[in-house]
Amino acid sequence: MKLGMIGLGKMGGNMAERLRRHGHDVVGMDPSADGADARTLDELIPLLDADGQPRIAWVMVPAGPITDDTITQLAERLAEGDVVIDGGNSNYTDSQRHGALLADHGIGFVDCGTSGGVWGLEEGYSLMVGGSDADVATAQPIFDALAPEHGFAHCGPVGSGHYVKMVHNGVEYGIMQAYAEGYAILEKSDLDIDSRAALGAWREGSVVRSWLLDLLVRALDADPGFEQIKGVAADSGEGRWTVNEAVRNGVAAPVISAALFARFVSQEEGGDDLAMKVVAALRQQFGGHAVELGTPAGEQH
Repeated sequence: MKLGMIGLGKMGGNMAERLRRHGHDVVGMDPSADGADARTLDELIPLLDADGQPRIAWVMVPAGPITDDTITQLAERLAEGDVVIDGGNSNYTDSQRHGALLADHGIGFVDCGTSGGVWGLEEGYSLMVGGSDADVATAQPIFDALAPEHGFAHCGPVGSGHYVKMVHNGVEYGIMQAYAEGYAILEKSDLDIDSRAALGAWREGSVVRSWLLDLLVRALDADPGFEQIKGVAADSGEGRWTVNEAVRNGVAAPVISAALFARFVSQEEGGDDLAMKVVAALRQQFGGHAVELGTPAGEQH
C-alpha cells in the first residue's frame, strides 16, 4: 500500500521505516529532514497516486496550529475518497473538527493515538484509532504493519482514538510518578538499600513489573543515582487534558492530578527532587525527550 508520511521526526521517521520493512511504499515529506521525498504538500500529493486507489496521508507533526494548517491544506489538495490519518497527540475535540472539515470535501479521517516512542521501530506501536468502519478498513494494512499482535484497537467514531490516547498518557503520568516516589523512598532509607538491585527484582514475577520499570532500571544503569540530570519534568498537553476531562465528567482522578501537579512544581523549583529526576529520565528513555543536565556531585562549574 502507498501512503505519504508527513513529518519525519523521531516518531514519523521510524514509523515510515517500519512500514517500508513490511512492504509498504512510503513517500516521506518533511521541510528539513534528510532523505525526504518531498519538502511541501504540493510536492507530496502527486507522488501518492496509486493506480486509482485512495490516497492516504499520515500526519505526524506537532499538535495544534501545525496540525491544523496541515489538515486544512490537505482538505484543499486531496480528493473525494482519500483518507487522512492524524497519528500525533491532537486534542480529541480538534480531531472531531478536522474530521468534519475533511468530510465536507468527501475525504475520510482517522485519528490514531500512537504510543511506542523511540522503541516502536523494533517493538511496534500501540494504536488507538477513531473513525468510520470504512475509513479504518481502508487503512487497516498500515495499522497491521505498525502494531504488534493485539496492539491495535478501533475505539469508536472520530475523536475516540485521541481521547483514548489522552487517558493513556494520563495513566502513564500516574505510573511514572509512583515508580519515581518509590525509588526516592528507597534511596532516602537509612538501611543502605541497594535500590538498583531492588528494582531489578521487581522486574521478574512482581505485580508491579512493566516496561516502564525496565526503562527505569536501564536509566539507572546509564546514570547511577541520576546525578547528571535535573529533576525537571515537562508536561505535555495530554496530562492537562485528562485532568480537565475528569473535572468535566465529575470523575475523581487524584493520582493523575497529583502527578501532573508534581511536574508543575518541578518546573518552578531548582531541579534537585530525586523523584522528578526519575520522571525526567523515564521521559527520555521512552520518548527521547530532552532533559536538563545537572552537575554530578563533587564537581563545581
